[in-house]
Amino acid sequence: MTILITKEFKKRYKKLQRTIQAKAEKQEQLFRANPFHPSLHTEKLKPRHNEIWSIRIDKKYRIIFRFVDGETILFLTVGSHDWIYNFT
Repeated sequence: MTILITKEFKKRYKKLQRTIQAKAEKQEQLFRANPFHPSLHTEKLKPRHNEIWSIRIDKKYRIIFRFVDGETILFLTVGSHDWIYNFT
């Protein structure tokens, strides 16, 4: 699986606390093995026709992404739960 990242994702990721970055890296490893691993709480966001999904870093932080094709994922951005759900 190939994970691409946007400039937006890179910029916001760098601003996260190091502890959150470490959690995100752990979750990314789970994601690479299985994008629908139960601890990721993968969900399709509304409006559903936008084909935007989220995974959980922890109770407060999320990564939103899009499936590009069967082997490629695009991480769009990362941030707090409240900010992410206002982003979409």
